[in-house]
Amino acid sequence: MLQYIVRRTLYAIPILLGVNLITFLLFFGLSSPEHMALQILGEKSATDEDIAGWLAERGYDVPRLWNGDAPGLGKVTDTIFARKTLPLFWFDFGASDQARRSITREIRRRMGPSLMITTPMFFASVLVNVFFAMVVAFYRGTYLDTWGVILCVVMMSVSLLFYIIGAQYVLGRMWRLYPISGYDTGVHGLKFVVLPVVIGILGSVGGGVRYYRTLFLEEIGRDYVRTARAKGLSEARVLFVHALKNAMIPILTTVVMSIPFLFMGSLLLENFFAIPGLGSYTIEAIQAQDFAIVRSMVFIGSVMYIVGLILTDVSYTLVDPRVRLE
Repeated sequence: MLQYIVRRTLYAIPILLGVNLITFLLFFGLSSPEHMALQILGEKSATDEDIAGWLAERGYDVPRLWNGDAPGLGKVTDTIFARKTLPLFWFDFGASDQARRSITREIRRRMGPSLMITTPMFFASVLVNVFFAMVVAFYRGTYLDTWGVILCVVMMSVSLLFYIIGAQYVLGRMWRLYPISGYDTGVHGLKFVVLPVVIGILGSVGGGVRYYRTLFLEEIGRDYVRTARAKGLSEARVLFVHALKNAMIPILTTVVMSIPFLFMGSLLLENFFAIPGLGSYTIEAIQAQDFAIVRSMVFIGSVMYIVGLILTDVSYTLVDPRVRLE
């Protein structure tokens, strides 16, 4: 097991390099360090000396991917890509390009508001989706099953923006039950996160229930289920005990793979509800063309995604004794 984890961790290094290279090419394919300097300093007031000083201070005064004037390995290492990418592997994110604030400090400060939304939304969504999927599968072939599937398809077809705008208008503006923007710490902050959490759960019900329903229906048709029924076990016990246990592998796959997004926040919810989390931090960085923040958030997201994959494989051995990692 330990060798497997070490091997998968080493595999992650070229993956992270590739992700950062793609991010770098996408970012500087649409913009340039000089354009970033002009946008931040002001196109009318910035002089050539100001731009040169801005580039030198932030490490953008060298070629992007290949430095032909540098000797030896400096041709690769003395570039913008190497300067901005290598420190990420020891989690040195540096400072933002625009405000020169510590990115690490901002991530620590904004992680709390993100977790306030994503943590309850994550656990509640899993419980709600699994429960309703089992209920629909239990009444398979009935009107409840048919209308449940139709409702799931309708909910899947509706954009999350519809739930956000509709809930803000009805519950926030018309009925004034919840604030539609802002955030506060402690107990006072609960009123600001209740509505985003409910919307997040509602937006996941359609796809989640339909997916888990399919898993349970596949398990119901297997031989061990027919054997359990032949022994006289009730349909409820067959579904809620035997089928649920054997459906845990695909359920764990979706659940564990969602864990990294707990720390990254919800881009839409945080942006529309003005919650100072990591999601809104990423959106603001993209709008401001702050490459330092963008590359840091993409790198963290990639690391968390790889960790989720490793945890998924390890968790298989806990729920299925047939799975063994050599």
